Amino acid sequence: MTLESINPEEMEPPVTYSHVIVATGTRMVFVAGQVAEDKEGNIVGHGDMTAQAHQVFANIGHALAAAGARPDQVTKLTIFVANYKREHLANIEQGRVALFGDHKPTDTLVGVAALSRPEYLLEVDAVAVIDAV
Repeated sequence: MTLESINPEEMEPPVTYSHVIVATGTRMVFVAGQVAEDKEGNIVGHGDMTAQAHQVFANIGHALAAAGARPDQVTKLTIFVANYKREHLANIEQGRVALFGDHKPTDTLVGVAALSRPEYLLEVDAVAVIDAV
């Protein structure tokens, strides 16, 4: 499996993501939207965007591992943030970097009025491309 990150010269280079990723592999892994719940279903970080981001991205890491995928094979994230404010981005990035390090998948961040429970501040889904097992 290979991922080629592309940031066109005609576009401002992003700091935390890639504009384009070309993936070559044989299997795709789709991770459902993950929220800030621990394995018992308890919400982690009530009202704390940083704590919720760490839990959300940890859950993505667990889901990827269960499918035989690694964080560096993720090509796309969709990030939904309840009542989004620009200052939330730094908190979200802490959780993201904890999982991905220097890997920068493409992403879309969407501010929404609410998520499926009022306690959730953040929900993230992921797509990875891996080689056949």
